[in-house]
Amino acid sequence: MASADADGEGGVVKAHPRAAVAVLSVVGYGLVVGTFAGVVPDSVFPSLTEAQVNLLSHAIAAVNLVTTVLLVLGWRWIREREVQKHAAAMSTAFGLIMVFLVMYLVKIGGGPGEKHIVIRESMFLGQYAGAVELVYFAMLAIHILLSVLTVPVVLYAVVLGWTHTPAELRMETPHARVGRVAAATWIVSLTLGVVTYVLLNWVYAYEFAQVSY
Repeated sequence: MASADADGEGGVVKAHPRAAVAVLSVVGYGLVVGTFAGVVPDSVFPSLTEAQVNLLSHAIAAVNLVTTVLLVLGWRWIREREVQKHAAAMSTAFGLIMVFLVMYLVKIGGGPGEKHIVIRESMFLGQYAGAVELVYFAMLAIHILLSVLTVPVVLYAVVLGWTHTPAELRMETPHARVGRVAAATWIVSLTLGVVTYVLLNWVYAYEFAQVSY
């Protein structure tokens, strides 16, 4: 990682990383909330069929799984002082999350509704449907909560990493501490997201429901 030119735009971000994170967080939150609330016009998104929504769900799960692997590898590599490998893994993971965000917004904004889990008695642990649903929704809630709370922490770690040299990161910034928190919460959130995806799409059944916000 190389520090940005102190006289350029990168220098401004380097000098004011928290302000940059605040702006990026507001933009990210605004896109997601705006899509859910219908503030972003429907015409922005393509009209998707249920089959296309399912395809996007599979693609999103694949992206999240690869991102999780990269985060674990990046964590391992920095502990082994493999700084370049760590930087590459974390930067790629962040890039994949941007891909996830685009696919997620398209799925929500252009889809025919939301998928809801359906558990029948004939299914795996179907006789405990109530308990299974409770576990499923608990994992989903934690996944969503961590996804929301992790945004500024991840952005802060990334901004510091992209605007400072390795020596500066060690000596002048809280990058290591922030990065540990960001990676840990990010990994947990993504893992729970993949688990709930498997339960919804492969273990149990689902139905589409129209949602109005």
